[in-house]
Amino acid sequence: MTKEKFIIECKKLGIIINDEIIQKLELYRNELVSWNDKFNLTTILDEEEVYLKHFYDSLCLVKATDLDNKSICDFGTGAGFPGMVIAILFSNSKITLIESNSKKTTFLENIKEKLNLKNVTIINDRTEEYGKNNRELFDIVTCRAVSNLKIILELSISLLKVNGLFIPLKSNVEDEFNESLEKSKKLGYEYINKIEYLLPKENSKRTILVYKKITKTDLKYPRNYNLIKKD
Repeated sequence: MTKEKFIIECKKLGIIINDEIIQKLELYRNELVSWNDKFNLTTILDEEEVYLKHFYDSLCLVKATDLDNKSICDFGTGAGFPGMVIAILFSNSKITLIESNSKKTTFLENIKEKLNLKNVTIINDRTEEYGKNNRELFDIVTCRAVSNLKIILELSISLLKVNGLFIPLKSNVEDEFNESLEKSKKLGYEYINKIEYLLPKENSKRTILVYKKITKTDLKYPRNYNLIKKD
């Protein structure tokens, strides 16, 4: 996806990309390439692939809900997708990025500083550990390609305010979705919506799921990761 095509496709999402935004995304992309050999951030480094699979794909979160003036948490964010991209585009929202890999959080702190992103908080911790002590803080929790749906449903639940939305970005999710329905209800989630679309240019399948938290979370959640994984 060229920058010109990126601007056109974002407009279809209701997002206007100006020169200042492009400059910030270009700096982000250049830093991603520069740091990657040492920090192993991503296998996607080609300019057009970065704009398609990292920048545009991250912004498709707007297909599910309004992101303006929200408190948003992106866990397992890696090199900052989707959270850092959302922070660049939605400066009125407060974005918390959780990543357990210290090298990646060092990279994220570098991006935050270079882009002067005052709306970003970076947490170097495991999501379940952070979630035990930071409960019901966020309007929206998201993640992209982190783990099986059963696992991320539990990792996200304590972070969300009651009536908040968990919106994971996935690819083909049919089996995971069916297997996790009972667990989502047990945790206190109501399934709201499934949005399916094809990524421009390569037509690969993407799925956005939307869950609403309807009850206060029991203090036993989230459990330790090994227990979550055993379910």
